[in-house]
Amino acid sequence: MSSASTDPRFSSWGGASATGSVAISAEAFLEGGAPCLPYGNGRSYGDTCLLSNGAMIEGRQRDAVLSFDAETGLVTVEAGLFLSRLIAFSAPRGWFPPVLPGTQFVTVGGAIANDIHGKNHHRRGSFGCHVESLVLLRSDRGRLTCSRDENADLFAATISGMGLTGLIERATLRLMPIGSTAIEETVTRFGGLDDYFDLAEDADRRHEYAVAWIDSLATGSSFGRGHLICGDHRAEGPRDGASRPPVASVPLTPPVSPLMGPSLKIFNEVYYRKAKPGTHSRSVPFDSFFFPLDRVGGWNRLYGPRGLCQHQSVLPETGARAGVRALMACAQDFGQGSFLTVLKRFGAIESPGLTSFPRPGFTLTLDFPDRGPKTLALLAELDRITIDAGGAVNPYKQHRMSPATFAASFPRHGELERLRDPSILSDFWSRTVLAGAVPSAA
Repeated sequence: MSSASTDPRFSSWGGASATGSVAISAEAFLEGGAPCLPYGNGRSYGDTCLLSNGAMIEGRQRDAVLSFDAETGLVTVEAGLFLSRLIAFSAPRGWFPPVLPGTQFVTVGGAIANDIHGKNHHRRGSFGCHVESLVLLRSDRGRLTCSRDENADLFAATISGMGLTGLIERATLRLMPIGSTAIEETVTRFGGLDDYFDLAEDADRRHEYAVAWIDSLATGSSFGRGHLICGDHRAEGPRDGASRPPVASVPLTPPVSPLMGPSLKIFNEVYYRKAKPGTHSRSVPFDSFFFPLDRVGGWNRLYGPRGLCQHQSVLPETGARAGVRALMACAQDFGQGSFLTVLKRFGAIESPGLTSFPRPGFTLTLDFPDRGPKTLALLAELDRITIDAGGAVNPYKQHRMSPATFAASFPRHGELERLRDPSILSDFWSRTVLAGAVPSAA
C-alpha cells in the first residue's frame, strides 16, 4: 500500500482508540494487502469502527450528491456524505431522511454499515429499510452493485455489516416527503416507569416520532420517572435544512467527569421539573428535536479522561417492564447513574440487514463515565440481564462486548463472517469473533 501516509490515532466518539493505524485511499485498498477498515466519521461509541496496526480507508472526501429525483424522492449520494448535508440538500426540496440517529455528523456509509435507527422505528424501521441499492468495492471482486435483486447476499450483509463486507462507494436512498422541517413536539411528564409503558403504544400510534428521557437516579414510587417526547413534522412551515451552530463547546477534558454523583442528581431533578405536569406542545426546529447534543461541541469530553461507556439493549415486549426495571436497578446498585437514559419502542418492521440490532420490543440506552473495572463489571451484569431476558446488546455502542454476548445477540454472525472482505478487519471483529472463537448458529 504505497500511498499510505502516517496518520494520528483514530478514535471513536466513546473514547476507544486504534494505535498504529495509517490512513489510505480507496485506490490503495484495491492494491491489495491486509488488514484494512473503512472509516467514516468515527461516531460509533465503541471499536467497531477501529483497526489497530492496520490501514483505515478514508471515506469522508467522497461526499457528493450524484442525482436526485424530485418526483420520487430517490437520491444517490457518495458514502462519505454527512447526514447534515443530506438534510441541507433535501429539505428545501420537500424531502427528508426517513431515519435519523441522535447526531447529524454521521456519514451515509456509516449509517448503512450500522443500520442506524431513530425515534420512529415503529413507523419507518431502520436506515437499511430505505436503501434501494449500493455500490460496494471489494478487494477480491472489484466493484459490485448490490440490491435486493442483485448480489442480494452482500446487500443484506453490508446493511448492518459494520464495514466488513467492503467499501461502500455510493448508495441510492428513498427519502420521505415532508411539509416542513419544523417539528410539533409534544412532551408528557410521567411519574414512574409503569406510566411510560402505559403511554408508549398509544404514542407510537399517534406520532411519527416517540422517545422517553428517564431519570436514572429516581427511587421509590418515582423510579423511572421522566418525559415522553413525541414529534411530527408540521404540515406547513420552514423547509430550511441548515442546522444552527453550537451554542457552546467543551474545550477540554476534565480530570473527573461532572456527569455523576450529586451534580447528576441535581441535573436530573431540574430537568425533570423543567416539563410541567401533564402534556404540552410547541413547535421546535428540527435540529433541537433530533440532535440536541450536537448543540454542544465536544460534549463527549464531559465523560472524563477514560471516555464514555454506553449500553444499549433491546428486550422483547413480553417481560420488557420487568427487564427494563432490572437494568435500571442494576445501575443504581452499582452506584453509577446514567446521564442520558433513553427508552423507546421498536416496531415490527424488519430490516433487510443480516445483523441489524433493532427488533420488536423496547430499547434502553444507558451512558456512564468509564470508571475502570467497576464500570466493566456493571456492563457485564447488564449484558447478562439482557441476554437472560431474551434480548440483544448493541455492538457499535461499546468496546468491551464479550464473544458470548455477541453470539447470543446476533446468531447469524457466521453468515457475515463468510461474506467479509478478506482484506477487511476491525478490532471488534478480531476480539469477538476471530480470537473469541464464537460458536456459529448459522
